[in-house]
Amino acid sequence: MPQIPNMPSLEKRFDVSIAGEINLDLILYGLAEEIPVEREVLATDFRCTLGGSSSIVAHNLASLGASVGFSTRLGKDELGRIALERMAESGADLSEVVYAGDATSTGVTVLLHHGAQRRILTYPGTMSGMSRADLNFDYLASAKHFHLSSLFLQKALAPDLPALFRDLKHAGLTISLDTNDDPDNVWDGVLHELLECVDLLLPNAEEACRIARRDTVEEALVALSSRVPCIAAKCGPAGALLQIGDNLSRIPPIRVTPVDTIGAGDSFDAGFLYGYVRGADPLDCATAGNITGALSTLRSGGTEAFRDAEFRESFLRKHHFPFSNREHDYSSLSELSQF
Repeated sequence: MPQIPNMPSLEKRFDVSIAGEINLDLILYGLAEEIPVEREVLATDFRCTLGGSSSIVAHNLASLGASVGFSTRLGKDELGRIALERMAESGADLSEVVYAGDATSTGVTVLLHHGAQRRILTYPGTMSGMSRADLNFDYLASAKHFHLSSLFLQKALAPDLPALFRDLKHAGLTISLDTNDDPDNVWDGVLHELLECVDLLLPNAEEACRIARRDTVEEALVALSSRVPCIAAKCGPAGALLQIGDNLSRIPPIRVTPVDTIGAGDSFDAGFLYGYVRGADPLDCATAGNITGALSTLRSGGTEAFRDAEFRESFLRKHHFPFSNREHDYSSLSELSQF
């Protein structure tokens, strides 16, 4: 199989730098699909967890033992304080977090569960206001790899992303992108310009079809492979597809009985990236992604299964996580294997 691009050989402060949104997920369970207006509707359960695709990737990647630098913009409110405390538990570096200078509050997502389906209601808040002026380029460039999630929520940052991606590439970083959903269902803007700089694309199957404007995920991966060297498409209970050049591989799923699939795709990203920055075989990276994605589904929200260290490590051992020799406190990245 063709190899994915070489990682930078210079010693770096972080494995991965991430810039993006942070918020809380408020999750209500046991709701009927049809919800009447002007009536009090009772849920059967409730959870408040760390949300935001960018922050879920950062939290779970750091919980696995990677060194992560996380840049975000949040409000000076209780939502932001709680979210940041949850993120700090993971060990991610938060020294470049900035606060909104106005009264804009931290964003929040309310998820209404209806059995196998859910409604996702988001107030963007500060997440849509982060711009390049909020980001310390030297901090982002002090990593081996840069990851961006939730492209279509980064409203203020989006116009500057093509130049930022090019500058990061010039600084020697590899780049991954997980667009997540486009609430406007347009799938345009700076997306296709960004693809020219992306080394690793991490869509789910439906997102891949929308990005490539194809009817099937297989067709989409072929179309995208001429622009992106490595694409890992998340297919839920069907596992994942890995496209590198002309080569398509199917990676079987980890069979679990899910409690909650929120953040499973972001957790896949964390597992994949953990191996990717170590120069691992891409098939092992995708296998790791399937394992961490499955782990995520066993607790409410996208990070709760990773917060329980004993539960997390037991699950990883049981399912033969490909990267067993992990450290949780890197003082130097020079010991990490390179391509």
